[in-house]
Amino acid sequence: MKKVLKAMIRLSTIQDIQSFVSIVSMTDMEVDLSSHRYVVDGKSIMGIYSLDLLNPIMLLVYPTANNEGAGEELMEKLQRFVVEKLPTEEIPS
Repeated sequence: MKKVLKAMIRLSTIQDIQSFVSIVSMTDMEVDLSSHRYVVDGKSIMGIYSLDLLNPIMLLVYPTANNEGAGEELMEKLQRFVVEKLPTEEIPS
């Protein structure tokens, strides 16, 4: 089973988006953002701009199996964007 760390986040300004992408780009983990039925790569500025940023969006972080603690560290770095932390989910690998 693979863990998925989840949170609702808000990216309100251009600076927020640039800062968010800068932080998540430093990791080798998969990071997705979801708004309604759309899912984009969290490391893609253009992808993020295609989402509805007027409302909170869901952050999905997929830690690597050999370093699950890195996912929690990333979530701590992103804490200033978090509106609501959601329960960790386990999905089939």
